[in-house]
Amino acid sequence: MLGKYSLVLLFIACIQFTPNHAQYDGYGPIDNFQNMGSVPIGLLTDQNTDQMNTVFDHAIEVANQELGTSLTSLKAEVNYGDAYQSYGRLCRMLETGIAGVFGPSSRQSALHLMSICDSMDIPHVYSYMSDYAEGFNLHPHPADLAQALFSLITEFNWSRFIFLYESADYLKILNELTTLFGMNGPVVTVLRYDMQLNGNYKQVLRRVRKSVDNRIVVVGSSETMPEFLNQAQQVGIINEDYKYIIGNLDFHSFDLEEYKYSEANITGLRMFSPEKMAVKELLMKLGYPTDQDEFRNGSCPITVEMALTYDAVQLFAETLKNLPFKPISQNCSQRTESVRDDGSSFKNYMRTLRLSERLLTGPIYFEGNVRKGYHLDVIELQPSGIVKVGTWDEQRGYRPQRLAPTTAQFDNIDNSLANKTFIVLLSVPNKPYAQLVETFKQLEGNSQYEGYGVDLIKELADKLGFNFTFVNGGNDYGSYNKTSNESTGMLREIIMGVRHLQIICLVIILHVFLQRADLAITDLTITSEREQAIDFTIPFMNLGIAILYLKPQKATPELFTFMDPFSEDVWWFLGFSFLGVALSFFILGRLSPSEWDNPYPCIEEPEELENQFTLGNSIWFTTGALLQQGSEIGPKALSTRTVASFWWFFTLIVVSSYTANLAAFLTIEKPQSLINSVDDLADNKDGVVYGAKRTGSTRNFFLTSEDERYKKMNKFMTEHPEHLTEDNMEGVNRVKTNTHYAFLMESTSIEYNTKRECNLKKIGDALDEKGYGIAMRKSEYHVPADLSDYKRDYPADWPHRGKFNNALLELQEQGVLEKMKNKWWNEVGTGICATKEDAPDATPLDMNNLEGVFFVLLVGSCCALLYGIISWVLFVMKKARHYQVPLRDALKEEFQFVIDFNNYIRVLKNSASIYSRSRQSSMSAASMAQTGDS
Repeated sequence: MLGKYSLVLLFIACIQFTPNHAQYDGYGPIDNFQNMGSVPIGLLTDQNTDQMNTVFDHAIEVANQELGTSLTSLKAEVNYGDAYQSYGRLCRMLETGIAGVFGPSSRQSALHLMSICDSMDIPHVYSYMSDYAEGFNLHPHPADLAQALFSLITEFNWSRFIFLYESADYLKILNELTTLFGMNGPVVTVLRYDMQLNGNYKQVLRRVRKSVDNRIVVVGSSETMPEFLNQAQQVGIINEDYKYIIGNLDFHSFDLEEYKYSEANITGLRMFSPEKMAVKELLMKLGYPTDQDEFRNGSCPITVEMALTYDAVQLFAETLKNLPFKPISQNCSQRTESVRDDGSSFKNYMRTLRLSERLLTGPIYFEGNVRKGYHLDVIELQPSGIVKVGTWDEQRGYRPQRLAPTTAQFDNIDNSLANKTFIVLLSVPNKPYAQLVETFKQLEGNSQYEGYGVDLIKELADKLGFNFTFVNGGNDYGSYNKTSNESTGMLREIIMGVRHLQIICLVIILHVFLQRADLAITDLTITSEREQAIDFTIPFMNLGIAILYLKPQKATPELFTFMDPFSEDVWWFLGFSFLGVALSFFILGRLSPSEWDNPYPCIEEPEELENQFTLGNSIWFTTGALLQQGSEIGPKALSTRTVASFWWFFTLIVVSSYTANLAAFLTIEKPQSLINSVDDLADNKDGVVYGAKRTGSTRNFFLTSEDERYKKMNKFMTEHPEHLTEDNMEGVNRVKTNTHYAFLMESTSIEYNTKRECNLKKIGDALDEKGYGIAMRKSEYHVPADLSDYKRDYPADWPHRGKFNNALLELQEQGVLEKMKNKWWNEVGTGICATKEDAPDATPLDMNNLEGVFFVLLVGSCCALLYGIISWVLFVMKKARHYQVPLRDALKEEFQFVIDFNNYIRVLKNSASIYSRSRQSSMSAASMAQTGDS
């Protein structure tokens, strides 16, 4: 009793001595808090900077409005993992005066800043998984995450699993898990998926694929987890055979669109629901629409780091409201003198708060340095998106909240098929429609078959409620002869769904009816001929006949391959341009006085001049420029230099274009195929023969076609039955081994094979349009006349076609058919061939590409020729005036000399010249040259 009274007296004494207003270090009561100045808090970001800044500002805005605080923000961006730069930014903030620091995301940088803030007694908040005692961390502790994983593993009854982790930081979760399981826990295989630290996890994932375990727990960072999922899908371990628990709280923010239909059971955890009002407000601030359909059904772009930063600001503001904290300037270089006296009190008070309002991740309180109070949503990735299937919290553990399975699909369908058993024919092996399961176990019954057709029957059985038994019907799909009323293959088995046997035993005649088949599902084409004998459902897959052939092979290089970069027109124009420019040099060289040189420089008054632009030299100079080698000839006159300049520019462009395109022709393979269309095949181009399956709709298409091409092809196949095959697989193998054989088959089968046989390709478009359907007996059953007395013993008419059609329509509308096709065509057994885009063909450059440079050369050459002619005329006029001779005679003599193409030497003192008879005939060669230059 004394102890109880002592506690009561102590409690009363505490109340009596508690002031009415909270005082702190002389800063005044709480009522005076509004009179204080703004309180800056700092944010350091190293990734998602714009989004983090928006979240930080929005959190401060909400806190100021709700609590009446006056928080402001100081923000700085640093490089990821750069601790030195982060230290510099932090010191600048401290010198300005801040009350707290948030971030950055990098563990290395945050640890460095944490020690600085701890020495300064400044609150430091970070948002990644850690068990450090310093700083404030609202992220769940590794031990708590281990408890959540333990609850899920126990709920799922996993007796063994693989634990994949990114780095040593996540081994704390494994250690806690082993402690929780104790000695009698499941068998755990531990693998580090980022073993090589280079972002390539496939080596470890291949080990997972070869392992007998198909239950996997994955823990890693948000930076590596999306790539982990991508590589796991590439390796082939994200499918219906595997179950995952993802221990990353950002799972909801990943792009999961391509995994929704993988049929893998992927379970994850999240700290908040996107349906919260505070989350929607933050989404609007970030510029996202609040409609959940925009986020692929349940996903959310807000990461845990953003949500925890938002909540940390609310916690900081709540503490500041109750315990004022005035920022002061601090110096990083004088830590011992800059430590706050009130820092520890502020941080300790933050850890004593219990906060439950204005938060994204749930209530917050601390046990020591560990954040508590939150609860986790357990989510699953389903074809509809992310779906919440339960919750977890520390007190109550995992609580499933799965929705009850809906029965709406049966609301409009009667139960007349319930408990009925149908015999379903398959064609085995016929990938991907039906095949035997590859396993070391001996399977019997329906479990031994798998494939697209098997899955489709299972989906229909789930919807309609019937049972089924699979039977291998062989590879003869059958045909129906209307004239003889006979059928073969699967069609016969379905038509004779109930076979009558008359057994005579002594004097008693027994009539026995034996069940044969009710349905057939395979790549069975709906045709008018078959529908005369049996019924089909609506098509579950549309297709057409196409050509399967080898991929184009690399062509053998030709002798003149070096001419491929230019088209034939370009080569012709290039040749004409070469000759035209060479002729321009030759003509302008004769017209321009500056191109006539003194052959003997030592003689000042030469008797003759020599021209360097002979016809041969002109061609040589043009060739040297074209090949970019140069020559010893150099133009002197303005006209020849103009032509040379334009020719050099022309050759620069042409040679560069040629070199670039030649590299493309040499590096890019230019495959060639013997056939490119059905017309090539019909004409047996280059000796290519072809065939089809001996029986079936493809062969019947050519037998009944009225098109002349197809008649011709039908005649060829009829005359060469050796090219026909018993099944499609035989035709595929012939194509692979014979370069001159093509196979005609359905486009869907071609699509399946080309994804697994890297050297095969579909040629051309489909030749027709048709569909695959599920075969069944006719709705009206006709009893033979000789058995009319036993009509009551025959089964009733088949009334179920409408039900099957409705169920197929529902599967089509729900995307189930497309999902199954994607599974068996694009996922199971694929990944062998590299999925690289076809490189563009290297095409020769034509005049459309180079006509501009030819135009520039033509204009430049014409201008030079015009200038050269005008200069020559002016030169003759000056010369005639100087020698005082008639201009007409001078022009005549000069023109006759210019067109004397065999003469490259000009005699200056010629008695036959008109200038020799002039009184000014003593003009020197030098003066004449000077006159020409003027």
